[in-house]
Amino acid sequence: MKIKYILNLLIVLVCQISFSQDYYMHCGTIIDTKSGKEFKNKTIVISKNKISKIEDGFIKKAKEADIEVDLKNKYILPGLIDLHVHIEGDYDSHSYISKYVDNDADVAFRSVRSAEITLLSGFTTVRDLGGTGVNISLRNAINKGIVKGPRIYTAGKSIATTGGHADPTNGSNKKFVGDPGPHEGVINSPEDAVKAVRERYKEGADVIKITATGGVLSVAKNSKNPQFTIEEIKAIVSTAKDYNMLTAAHAHGDEGIQRAIIGGIKTIEHGTYMSEESMDLMKKYDAYLVPTLTAGKEVEKNAEIRGFYPEIVVPKAREIGPKIQATFSKAYKKGVKIAFGTDASVFPHGNN
Repeated sequence: MKIKYILNLLIVLVCQISFSQDYYMHCGTIIDTKSGKEFKNKTIVISKNKISKIEDGFIKKAKEADIEVDLKNKYILPGLIDLHVHIEGDYDSHSYISKYVDNDADVAFRSVRSAEITLLSGFTTVRDLGGTGVNISLRNAINKGIVKGPRIYTAGKSIATTGGHADPTNGSNKKFVGDPGPHEGVINSPEDAVKAVRERYKEGADVIKITATGGVLSVAKNSKNPQFTIEEIKAIVSTAKDYNMLTAAHAHGDEGIQRAIIGGIKTIEHGTYMSEESMDLMKKYDAYLVPTLTAGKEVEKNAEIRGFYPEIVVPKAREIGPKIQATFSKAYKKGVKIAFGTDASVFPHGNN
């Protein structure tokens, strides 16, 4: 079925719903994603921003102030969830200089646009796995009804090691490089790790994201070397648990993947070079793979556009991109639990 014929419950979600009114949504076809069945000619009644009942047929509104919504020729399904986005970002040929010229307000305006695009594409919940911290303010603004967007569970700033994938000073000259620490999300010991998690909690993060291995788009040479010790990862997971936060790890290389799993990380993002041994570990530790297939294809494509990425990024993009899908296939057949996440911002928001 073509996506243009699928209508989410966004008509209601986008509106400022008055709690004094009920909404009667006359639905031609409801897709029950739990049973895999379709149900024809139903009315969804929404009271106080929640579904109160689903009735057979197209029933009339109970009072004059209530609102009827005609969706008789549409498909209705629950909101989609993307477990890996970067709502602040949009990778293009200018991305690598934007951190030197953009203010927080510039990032905020861009993220508001991305959030609305994401919502109108059918995603009513996303997990934001790393930005500047503007993502926390965006989440708050959406929750207050100030701007339109999906529910956001955000990591705030990702946690890295010095020179690691999420070190914000990678590629900077001596004037800007400095010596970032836990406050900036950069750690080099279990003690630093504990402080970095507490900093994220203090800033209002919902989840903790680490970059357990090198990455593709960072201005650094290695895309797959391990970048945390197991002791550092265990310190992060243990502290996150104290604050009731789950953990995610960007990880391409197999050694870093294994350290993350053994250290207690709940979701492995990308998992490009994951071995069968790591897949067995994921099953043993009840971890999930978030394969971000779309991002892999996008970086492979963009690597062939001259000047799109810095020269140091191009060979990594060419190497990593094609491998993500093959690993996903093996992990799925092996029985590893899979969660849906796309890495939106590596490609345009809305194409999730």
